[in-house]
Amino acid sequence: MAARTTFSSSLREVIEADLAGVDADLAARYPGDPGTRQPVHTVYVPADALAERGIGELVGDWGRQALDLLDAHAPDAAALAAVVGQQDAALAADVHDRVRAKLEREPIEDLRIDFEDGYGPRPDAEEDAAAVRAAQLVAAAVAEGNAPPFVGIRMKCMEPAVRARGIRTLDLFLTGLLDADAGALPEQLVLTLPKVTYAEQVAAMATLLDGFEQAAGLPAGRIGFEIQIETTQAILGADGRATVARMIEAARGRATSLHYGTFDYSASCGVSAAYQSMEHPVADHAKAVMQVAAAGTGVRLSDGSTNVIPTGPTEQVHAAWQLHHRLVRRSLERAYYQGWDMHPGHLPTRYAAVYAFYREGLDAAAARLSAYVARAGGDVMDEPATAKALSGYLLRGLDCGAVDASEVEKASGLDRAALDTLAGR
Repeated sequence: MAARTTFSSSLREVIEADLAGVDADLAARYPGDPGTRQPVHTVYVPADALAERGIGELVGDWGRQALDLLDAHAPDAAALAAVVGQQDAALAADVHDRVRAKLEREPIEDLRIDFEDGYGPRPDAEEDAAAVRAAQLVAAAVAEGNAPPFVGIRMKCMEPAVRARGIRTLDLFLTGLLDADAGALPEQLVLTLPKVTYAEQVAAMATLLDGFEQAAGLPAGRIGFEIQIETTQAILGADGRATVARMIEAARGRATSLHYGTFDYSASCGVSAAYQSMEHPVADHAKAVMQVAAAGTGVRLSDGSTNVIPTGPTEQVHAAWQLHHRLVRRSLERAYYQGWDMHPGHLPTRYAAVYAFYREGLDAAAARLSAYVARAGGDVMDEPATAKALSGYLLRGLDCGAVDASEVEKASGLDRAALDTLAGR
């Protein structure tokens, strides 16, 4: 016997019609995570650092410098564990081995050739030449297979004094890439727009890329870009609205991530230099607003950096490493899965913190996910959204080399394809 209902089919049709616009808007604005790898960090190097060497050489040099520091100041697992406060000897040994392997194999995951603060104002002819060379070096590194997984440039911002210069550098770089690769662009290309204050500046960047794609015969929307959040106006507008949400909309689907600029943002809030930090309350507020604005949009977040460099005597290096490791771990716990590294000496503690974060949670995450798939219950009854987060956690660990596919499958009973499905990729 059929269950009796009261709502008429015509009433349900009215509801469907009333919500059709909302359904379309939600689908367009909140497509979810793009399902691609996110680097654990970004390394900025001034464009002139590549004046006499290639990208592969620079990346290898960073790895060697990081390994030299590790050998000098934490030569074995116990020494590194003592620095970062790791109590589990087995975990410490595994992390130490994986950090060394990472520094040899892939020390930099995301490289940005910097034409902004790290490069500064130069004669036009000099920056023109550097932009052309950057394109040639990126194209060569991609072709030779020694480019980092992600690579690109940070141009100058859209403020009046440097706008024309930034646009020209962007044009020279993109055009040079096309010329070097028969009209194609590298898949791992990343562009960064710094010091954004108004959504209209983001819209202008989107318009520039529209024009470039049309002129070059590229698919519409092919080129995305990052938005650097370095000013108070990027968080709260004069009208009281969260400006960063408007910026994501203004990008017209091109925004790939939001990068927090620790020192510019802190300074814009009036924080004294000695207290400018990724963990200052103004930083936490800004990143919380960024996080909520980006949630569900497919736009990712990156935390900032510390300017305390691990150099000098062992005691000084250890102090800098302890600070950096703690800050990286803090970011990971707050779901900021990417940050900036300013010096080769930051790489050991970047990977030590990242690897420990994913390895120490592997068994628990895998067990919960396995129980969810089997509907076996257990100590925690997880929702589909949590299963999505658990699979995303395991995938991030796989992407950066913290865990191996074989051990994830053994612990969870799920292969990469199954994890991708659960994560909505």
